[in-house]
Amino acid sequence: MNRPSRLASPIVELRQYTLKPGQRETLIGLFDREFIESQEAAGMTIIGQFRDLDRPDMFVWLRGFADMEARRKALTAFYDGPVWAEHRNAANATMIDSDDVLLLKPAWPDAGFDLSGPKRRTASQAENGSREPHLDGIVEISIHHLRRGMEADFAERVQAEMVPQLTASGGRLLGAFDSEHAENTFPRLPVRAGENVVIVVVGFDDGDAYAKYRNALGASPAWQAVRQTMQAASTKPAETLRLTPTARSLLR
Repeated sequence: MNRPSRLASPIVELRQYTLKPGQRETLIGLFDREFIESQEAAGMTIIGQFRDLDRPDMFVWLRGFADMEARRKALTAFYDGPVWAEHRNAANATMIDSDDVLLLKPAWPDAGFDLSGPKRRTASQAENGSREPHLDGIVEISIHHLRRGMEADFAERVQAEMVPQLTASGGRLLGAFDSEHAENTFPRLPVRAGENVVIVVVGFDDGDAYAKYRNALGASPAWQAVRQTMQAASTKPAETLRLTPTARSLLR
């Protein structure tokens, strides 16, 4: 089994796929069975795959690369390779849109995903789990939209002001990222060019832990002050993705 090293992915893609109605479980089963080991063999890390709890036809996933040139080589190897050739028609048949992609980098040193501890379930272990939704942990991703050039200052405030409130309320900071503005080295797969974002990824053991966290934040005057400060620096309200990992997601 491929064991990613600590903070293995300085370049991360956050991918949100809009699927045809009723096709999410079909894609998850195909992805968890065919597209994890094959992509990692091509030179990338499959960080996490998720069901969106609020949008039943959305599939959200994260993958990482050592750098932009490694990304080009890995994506070329996979999308020109035999596994994608065999299964692309089945995968594409589930999708309406797969171009909602943010290209990201860690927002500060050590803000990347620490993947040294988790062990991915094998396909056989996860076979039943990939067919039925399970609230096996909750991952919340908040996406903050900023003016160009504001990412570094905003990230400093996230680290100094937001993260202490999140962790004090019971969240586990999994990672924080801002926009990677390098040229897309694999133009066959579009990314959202011109986006200026900071994203914060927080994990919870289960739905009860997440509910307690949201209640604690809602009752915290300190959090409300932090939230207002962050919103004042943003160009529009933050997006919040409430996700639950698939059976073979490494991040959870």
